Amino acid sequence: MIACKEEMNIQFIGKNLVNKHWFGKISPFLEFFKANEDGTFTLVHRTESVRNCLNPVWKDFKTQLRSFCSADYDRTIKINCREFSNSGNHKLIGSFMTNVRKMLKGPGPENIYPLVDEEKKKHKGSSYKPGGEVHVTMAQVQEVFSFIDYLKGGTDLNAFIAIDFTASNGNPQSPDSLHHIDMTGRGQLNQYQRAIQSVGEIIEDYDSDKYFPVLGFGARLPPGHDTVSHLFFVNGDTSNPYCYKIRGVLDAYHACLNRVQLYGPTNFAPIINHVAQFASAHRHGEKYFILLMITDGIITDMAMTKEAIVAASGLPLSIIIVGVGNADFSAMEELDGDAVRISSNGRTAVRDIVQFVPFREFLKGMEGKAGARGGVGGGRMDPNAARIRLAREVLAEVPSQFLSFMKDNSVKPGTGGAHGRSSATLPMCPSLLQT
Repeated sequence: MIACKEEMNIQFIGKNLVNKHWFGKISPFLEFFKANEDGTFTLVHRTESVRNCLNPVWKDFKTQLRSFCSADYDRTIKINCREFSNSGNHKLIGSFMTNVRKMLKGPGPENIYPLVDEEKKKHKGSSYKPGGEVHVTMAQVQEVFSFIDYLKGGTDLNAFIAIDFTASNGNPQSPDSLHHIDMTGRGQLNQYQRAIQSVGEIIEDYDSDKYFPVLGFGARLPPGHDTVSHLFFVNGDTSNPYCYKIRGVLDAYHACLNRVQLYGPTNFAPIINHVAQFASAHRHGEKYFILLMITDGIITDMAMTKEAIVAASGLPLSIIIVGVGNADFSAMEELDGDAVRISSNGRTAVRDIVQFVPFREFLKGMEGKAGARGGVGGGRMDPNAARIRLAREVLAEVPSQFLSFMKDNSVKPGTGGAHGRSSATLPMCPSLLQT
């Protein structure tokens, strides 16, 4: 029972329900109870009420079989149909008994249930008439897996890190620059370093080999610094972009600032298309890709970026954009398709794959200043707590995006050909393990 990961999606309609109102019509709803071993019943679900309707169509709902019927297809389920009342005195229209195995047969004579009020039936005898009927119109069961199930099954998370080297960040020699490296020995990190460290260390725990491809964009490259590149390897190795662990990423970032000339514009599409090429070769659950993009500015190739995101939306890929500095990031919210799914050239994204997080909302907390996001009553927030909140916010949508890809592509854990990992080797990260 504990290992059951089945979910049922089911829908009911009512037919010719008895109207108990002198004026107007009833607003019926359904209650579901599972039978217990001691003969009692436990409420496990309640539908919405359908206002003023004798032939209601209740919304379909999903329920975990573990809670709905204790994962027992033959366990009795009692269903009450009641008339909603604002007073809370919801009068019974009638009841019936069934079970999951029977409901899964779907629409048909076996799943048409007369609504019987047993008390009234005893009182009226042969003159009693049911209070209408309830029909099953749809019933399906599917396996449901968690993010951790896939990691245990062998799916590897592979993270790319992309860094904005455009001139709008400011001259790295200036203390006001977002790319300024503190050489005083005080260990003061700039916003790029903090974002890489805070988010990267979480992702590192889930990356099996700890090697990260680190990409840069928006800079002029040596030796001549005469050509702007919107896709280059930050470590300076033209054939191998990988850095070992986040410490290696930070070291490569620092060294890169001394080699390249910050320039522009801020183009995202080349980076997204590059990572999408890798993701397109792994559609069967063996790998899932995370692209962490850290930027200070407004995207200058918005149309092409939208096109790239839409094209990549069906791939095993999540894109996390962290905005540093105080620029106007309103355009970034357009890419984060939480409210409205992004579209381009008449095509709509298959799923939401972008999460945008403004770094400045966490910066005060990481510096231990008052008024930080998450601080109590506008007071100071522990810097470590601020880092955890940043990582949690940045990674919040990854598990759901990951699971939506696996579900849409009918991928089950362990089917991608990778070797699984035991639960003992999985890092206990609160940001990801909750899903």
